[in-house]
Amino acid sequence: MRVLPALVLLALAGSVLASACGEEAKPEGKLVFFFDQSGNRDIFVSDSQESERTYLTAGLPGEAFPLWSPDGARIAYYSLNEGNRDVYVAQADGSGAVQLTNGEAEDALPAWSPDGSRIAFYSDRDGNGEVYAMSADGSDVVRLTDNPAVDFPYAWSPDGSRIAFGSLRDGNLEIYVMNADGSGVTRLTNDTAVDLDAVWSPDGTRIAFESERSGNAGRVARGARRGSGVRTEPSAPTT
Repeated sequence: MRVLPALVLLALAGSVLASACGEEAKPEGKLVFFFDQSGNRDIFVSDSQESERTYLTAGLPGEAFPLWSPDGARIAYYSLNEGNRDVYVAQADGSGAVQLTNGEAEDALPAWSPDGSRIAFYSDRDGNGEVYAMSADGSDVVRLTDNPAVDFPYAWSPDGSRIAFGSLRDGNLEIYVMNADGSGVTRLTNDTAVDLDAVWSPDGTRIAFESERSGNAGRVARGARRGSGVRTEPSAPTT
């Protein structure tokens, strides 16, 4: 079994936490999260108060990174299966799970397009970690990035025309944006600190992300075109 690059795991720490805390779409007040119990990670759906928890996945050794489809009808996730990770989609009640990727490559980190028709994901099938996109049924796989450094997706813009992604291509973990076909790559952040976990504003004009550039982890907002207009909001103190 290959291990996902440490860079990807670091960059997704914030994204996975956000998903587990229910920051993704929550149809009818529901949230989806994964929980590690007895050495296996499994996916659950709960109401916002966690008074009712439904176990969704079973039979696979480790599911992670669950994301609601935009219409709330399906959940995409990746699972460790037969020595490598693959992307799956299941109905919101856990039924009808379909394996979308299959092979010896590591395929993980799914991200739905706003209309639910496509899924961006990370894969090293061509020998290096890159961003790919496929139809929601697993067909029409297209490679979007091509760089010696590891690239991995964060999120589609609200209008589906662009994808925010993370990359080490300029020597440090930074946030980039590209068109949905992989063209027009633009670097949004440029700092010696790690910048990660990009989230679009509803109108697509700004991107919030996690950064330690102020010496303390916090949320930063930037313009989505060329990284203009930085605004920092420190994270809430922990107890």
